[in-house]
Amino acid sequence: MGAVTDDEVIRKRLLIDGDGAGDDRRINVLLKSFTKWCNSTGSPEEGFTQYQRMLGTLAQCEFSMGKTLLVYDMNLREMENYEKIYTDIEQNITSAHDKISECKKEIQRAKRIRKNRQEYDALAKVIQQHPDRHETLKQLEALDKELQQLSHIKENVEDKLELRKKQFHVLLSTIQELQQTLETSEASAAGKQTPAVGTTGKSETARR
Repeated sequence: MGAVTDDEVIRKRLLIDGDGAGDDRRINVLLKSFTKWCNSTGSPEEGFTQYQRMLGTLAQCEFSMGKTLLVYDMNLREMENYEKIYTDIEQNITSAHDKISECKKEIQRAKRIRKNRQEYDALAKVIQQHPDRHETLKQLEALDKELQQLSHIKENVEDKLELRKKQFHVLLSTIQELQQTLETSEASAAGKQTPAVGTTGKSETARR
């Protein structure tokens, strides 16, 4: 059996100990039992009993290590999911910006139409000075219809702009909630890792 360096022992202890749920103590007991078993001068029955106990302790350590790996994989998947959600939100924000820009363009068009309407009103006043009133009335009716259409267009554009503003506000609120969730997850992960480091320190002191 080859010599095992201190770094390898520490690394294996960290993998087995997980979040400090007593696994470090079990590995210490296992090492002590193994040393005692190697130096034992008792009967074969006693040696076999100690061997079975060491196998049981080793199985517990392997189970804990497997559980830790599963938790680690789950955290990785959660991070990938958060990144996907964050990417989707960024795309939605970009889309909202584009829609807001389009609404602003529609407002500018509506303003130009309103300016044209004012010019039409001025032209209508000029037309009213002409003797052909029948034709003038027809033109005025057409202008009134156009004014109504322009009013509807303006109302629709304002409604769309208000809706886009609300959607953008909802998106910003979602981003803030996601950032808070990420910060909470990172703080929780940091809190779980701190006891593991402390336990390793204690184990290193005990080994020395």
